[in-house]
Amino acid sequence: MRGKYMSKEKFFSSLEDGLSFCDVVLGWDSNDQLYENVGIEYTGWHTGYPDAQVKLIPSSCREIPFEPETLLFLAEFDGQAAEICPRNLLKRICDKAGDMGFSVKAAFEYEFFLFNETPQSIREKGYRNLQPITPGNYGYSMLRNSVESDLYHDLLSMCESMDFPLEALHTETGPGVWEAAIAVDEAMAATDKAALFKTFTKVWAQRNDMMATFMAKWSNDHPGQSGHIHMSLYDKETNKSAFFEEGQKHNMSATQRHFLAGQQQMMPEFLAMLAQTTNSYSRLVPGFWAPTDATWGVENRTTALRVIPGSEKSQRVEFRLGSADANPYIALAAAMGAGLYGIENKLEPSEQVKGNAYKQQHPEELALPRTLTDAAQRLKQSDAARKLFGSPFVNHYAATREWEDIEFRKHITDWELSRYFEII
Repeated sequence: MRGKYMSKEKFFSSLEDGLSFCDVVLGWDSNDQLYENVGIEYTGWHTGYPDAQVKLIPSSCREIPFEPETLLFLAEFDGQAAEICPRNLLKRICDKAGDMGFSVKAAFEYEFFLFNETPQSIREKGYRNLQPITPGNYGYSMLRNSVESDLYHDLLSMCESMDFPLEALHTETGPGVWEAAIAVDEAMAATDKAALFKTFTKVWAQRNDMMATFMAKWSNDHPGQSGHIHMSLYDKETNKSAFFEEGQKHNMSATQRHFLAGQQQMMPEFLAMLAQTTNSYSRLVPGFWAPTDATWGVENRTTALRVIPGSEKSQRVEFRLGSADANPYIALAAAMGAGLYGIENKLEPSEQVKGNAYKQQHPEELALPRTLTDAAQRLKQSDAARKLFGSPFVNHYAATREWEDIEFRKHITDWELSRYFEII
């Protein structure tokens, strides 16, 4: 997220007339480096970096507990920039769901590591020998969360006061790793909450002399960090679950079955929108609680898609592929758009996987790309992606992922040095 402070006078005039940001913010990578020589058309030296129009979202107003005289508002790009703006992308998919007669509910779960470090200390240490806030593998630990209860309650309180309340917060397996389940909401509101949770958890940690990371995989010694998404559709007219049908196998309606099939079949094509960094692919390896093929199962945590049968209120799909590093607007747009595509085209899923999906052979067409570059190429070639997300977004976003991989390949890793320096 990027932002700035505004005077009250400027804010009220912006509510009426909108405001602007230099459009370079859509042409910067996460290190503020310009995307160059990868085919970015919307912005660049060739455009002169003009302003892009932005509109404020009044309903997003939030108080900031540690800035009592400041209000926080979300904004999104308008005009031509809206074609590539992640929040507008999700809005278009939500509108598509509405046109098909559905409302969408979603909830995000995030794993993140906490360290007794500062932005200065991690750089001084070269990101090595970092000190997690607690040692050892203590998943769901009563010991850890009771000893650190002040931290837990402080984070829970901040999330509640800023309107992204958590349903649950607990330790995960690994030193200093927590998992947070954000409360379910309408899709757009749920995604705003996810984006704000990630940003302000990092703010909260640094204000408490800690560092939080949502990297997909920060260490070779510990599992990666997931960003799972729970989704369900409801009939707009009756407000009843479109996924639940009592008497059907696993209570799955035809709508849920088609939705699931769309997610499964489109996953290899949309992977770049779900695994968004080169680091994401370090997590997508067998045995690390992350899927490597577009599989599904009922209450099966080794598959990419987990069908959770239940009541009309709880019947849903958990999209388990995503990692904590993903932009939530882009990730949900991909997962939800794929499901809607499946409903439109009455797609059917493969046979469900029972048992350990990592140990089984799956059809070749369900294999996921292994690198960010391969995933970006699949996205560019996807007709379904262009129909759902628009060619301006697909072209721009795929080019940014190609850039990210090029930047990665400019650097020599410690593994390469230890592997090759002497022996080759």
